[in-house]
Amino acid sequence: MTQDTKKNKKKKKARRLDKKLYEKELDKLQIQLVQMQTWIKQTGARVVIVFEGRDAAGKGGIIKRITERVSPRVFRVVALPAPTDREKTQLYMQRYIPHLPAGGEVVIFDRSWYNRGGVEPVMGFCTQREYEKFLRGVAGFDSFLTDEGVHLVKYWLTVDYEEQRKRFQARRTDLRKQWKLSPMDLESPKRWYKYSRARDRMLQASDTRNAPWYIVRSNDKRRARLNCITHLLSTIPYEVIEQDIPEIPERSMDGEYDDVAALEGRNFIPEVF
Repeated sequence: MTQDTKKNKKKKKARRLDKKLYEKELDKLQIQLVQMQTWIKQTGARVVIVFEGRDAAGKGGIIKRITERVSPRVFRVVALPAPTDREKTQLYMQRYIPHLPAGGEVVIFDRSWYNRGGVEPVMGFCTQREYEKFLRGVAGFDSFLTDEGVHLVKYWLTVDYEEQRKRFQARRTDLRKQWKLSPMDLESPKRWYKYSRARDRMLQASDTRNAPWYIVRSNDKRRARLNCITHLLSTIPYEVIEQDIPEIPERSMDGEYDDVAALEGRNFIPEVF
């Protein structure tokens, strides 16, 4: 390894966001997400967030940080499996429409109808005719949503080839991550440029004024999460709604009832820790 290569590696490592700073800023952003949630519930707003991008680009990590402090009754994540034989005979958008939000809801698509703009043509899961038809019509579907008052936010996560390989390698060797290494992941490096061309055609067809695509650089996962959440908060025109937080009442008395004794003899789990 040359001296220059060593220096570049050190510089790359130094650019990673400090963990303490990351956690501090994430706390602030998650408070704002809760404030946005209150506004969405009270106004009946409908929000759709689409996450697409390279395999191992960090979509799941961003989604987790968006949703971990908010209500699952307001924020719902949709990650559809491969279509059934019946769904394959439906109109393409049909399987996504039932998952769209009602008033006061946020739906996050971990991959979406834009599968047909990227994964499906690259992997041969759709015909060329189906692919071209999708590209001609998808901007119209997005417009239908925004014309109905849905806040539609679309993110495409990009990661360098070397970083993607590094993350795949981590999935191979880390027992906690091996379930993430799918056959699709193994195809991704081989088809890198096919995915790039599919991305470019998708952006050309659907990066519109009323439903633009936003690109997220995600080589540094911490920066990507903070940047993406910050941007999301800026795209939804929410207002902070002041709330009266009630005092926590004391337990009411109930005669001679012994709450602790009532559980004696029951099956408690072993206290290993």
